[in-house]
This record gives sequence, structure tokens and C-alpha cells, in this order.
Amino acid sequence: MKTRIPRPFPTIDRQLKSFGQRLREARLRRDISTVLFCERMNVSRDTLNRMEKGDASIAIGTYLRALRILGMDSDFELVAKNDELGRRLQDAKLLIRVPRGRSAKSKGSEEDAPSHGAPIDE
Repeated sequence: MKTRIPRPFPTIDRQLKSFGQRLREARLRRDISTVLFCERMNVSRDTLNRMEKGDASIAIGTYLRALRILGMDSDFELVAKNDELGRRLQDAKLLIRVPRGRSAKSKGSEEDAPSHGAPIDE
């Protein structure tokens, strides 16, 4: 039984199509035929065709092999490297400080509560 892959969001679909097109253009600039590229990637021509069209069911490892063969695998290292939103959320959590012994989780006395930094003056 064939596994059904859920359709991606429209923006993701556009990104994958654009990425596939860029991979195809990179392959053509290097004058690598589809047959040779498929042999190097160890995939069928059908898989390569679907990959260059941005098919969401193609495994990320296949895309990475394509990048490696094209000499562009270092570009993948840049993906999600600068997690600006995640860092802002992390910093926001650091700004919120709860006095020891006052959290809803802590039912014990103040001495039982673990110390998580400098005490807050009350």
C-alpha cells in the first residue's frame, strides 16, 4: 500500500518548486546530463524529474545528495543557522523572573525550592 503524503502549504509548495528549479539550473550550468546525475545520486530519472519539479515526497537526503554532487552542500549549513525568533523567545523567558518559593509548581517551603540564580529582593 502506497503511503499518502499530505499536500504542503501553498508557500512551501512554491518554495520547493523554486528550489527544484534552482537545482536543475545548477545541474545544467555544470553541463551534467540527467543520466549522469541520476547515476551519481543513485536515483531513477523519474525521481530526478520529480525532485527538479519540487515534489514534496522526495526525501531530504536526496536533495542533500544533489547538493553534494553540485558542490553546493555547504549552502545547506546555512539553513536555520540564525534562529532569530527562537533566540528572542529564549531571551524573553530570561526576562521573566519568579521569586523563589512563589511558583505554582512549588508546594514545599522556600528552603526546598532549588536556587536558579541570584535571589530576588522582596
